[in-house]
Amino acid sequence: MERYTVPAHVQDFIKAQGYPFPASDMDTYIQAWWELLHAQGDFWDYNDRSGGVYRRVHRRSIRPAKRVAKEWATLMLDEKTTVDCGEQTCTDWLAAYYGRIGFFARAQRLVQQAFALGTGAWALWLDTERGAMQVRRYSGSAVLPLSWDDDGVSECAFASQASVGGKMVDQVQMHLRRDDGYHIVSHLWDARTGHEIEIEGVAEDLPTGCPTPTFAIVTPGTDNTCVELSPYGESVYADAIDTLQSVDLCYDAVMNEVDLSKMRVFISDLLIDYQRDGEQVVAIPFGRDNVVFRNVATGANSSVKDSIEVSAPSMRTAEQLQAYRAALQSMGDACGFGLHYFDIDQTGGIRTATEVSSDNSQLMRSIATHENALGASLAQISRAVLHCARSVLNISLPAEGDLRVIFDDSIIQDTQALKQQDMAEVTAGVMSPWEYRVKWYGEDETTARERVPEQGIEPSMSLG
Repeated sequence: MERYTVPAHVQDFIKAQGYPFPASDMDTYIQAWWELLHAQGDFWDYNDRSGGVYRRVHRRSIRPAKRVAKEWATLMLDEKTTVDCGEQTCTDWLAAYYGRIGFFARAQRLVQQAFALGTGAWALWLDTERGAMQVRRYSGSAVLPLSWDDDGVSECAFASQASVGGKMVDQVQMHLRRDDGYHIVSHLWDARTGHEIEIEGVAEDLPTGCPTPTFAIVTPGTDNTCVELSPYGESVYADAIDTLQSVDLCYDAVMNEVDLSKMRVFISDLLIDYQRDGEQVVAIPFGRDNVVFRNVATGANSSVKDSIEVSAPSMRTAEQLQAYRAALQSMGDACGFGLHYFDIDQTGGIRTATEVSSDNSQLMRSIATHENALGASLAQISRAVLHCARSVLNISLPAEGDLRVIFDDSIIQDTQALKQQDMAEVTAGVMSPWEYRVKWYGEDETTARERVPEQGIEPSMSLG
């Protein structure tokens, strides 16, 4: 599998417009993170020399980098994540829209890629003729920041490939800030020739009128220590490369121990079948994975009994698994999960210690850091979705007010216990029923008060 790289003619176009191309500075790092994600490179596939003969060796892998990125995506996002607007009508419309396009299911995959490669993005795609809107996702070097400062990226381009009428085309969408709001500027090239082309129905310049960015950059909540002042983020396992490789080194050692400890049977020529090969009579050959081998050193006076030898080496899996467990725990510690997050279960598989996560201070701090960054990105793209729904698709929606992202933390804390605790406070009169609904159902204060009258209703009957 090869990583997508921005074609040269697209890079030249970006530079010709007077914009920098920061992906060049980060490309080496992104490539290294991509190889770790897919367990590709010289560490996993290399040449070994034995007796003057080179042979290709493949190191077994559990894809630890992918496990780390996938685990973070699972912890950060799921279908229970919601975006709460100050206006309930906008909250309901946004939830229905995200459900219709499967936003959060795909968003989890984006977070996985962004946490692995350091950077991802959501960007709006609009079809004014059909009245359609999509939220496209991009990752790695396909995200091309154009203008940025310490507050973030204010203009960005997104590169991709598409098939149009059986022809592969390279396309770039530039989200540019103008006096009348953000514009989405599109350019296309023939992927084979590199010549810029026009396709009917694709608007070169689409004004959205949106005062805020029509895209949102997604990065882990940690600083980029690879390239100073870069608009790109840093992989969650950027500082754990050796640790991730040690996991595969130990896993491969366990598998090799099993392979090398298989019982071998050595037999003499007295017991070897022969077959004709033309005019010659030759012994039936043995394959590399056989467990029966010829013993050519057998003497002429040896009997059949002496011609069979069995070798059954003892296995050292206990020591190997101990090293494997230590490598997994180091991986969890280096990637922000805590020392005891990853472990080996009784069957030898990898388990995650989510059942004890609530007292894992390192994990809780890491989640809070990543949630702050991801929540800001979700709020930014949600605000753009709501604005373009009004201005471009002519959907009647009020101003959304303040946006708040509510993450589902049930995987790292006992949400049901917290609900019961708040219910007890409602019963005791410490918390109002409408406050309960605002906290746990994402409703605004007006809607919550309407659904839970202050007088005459028992809290246990009114909270749903």
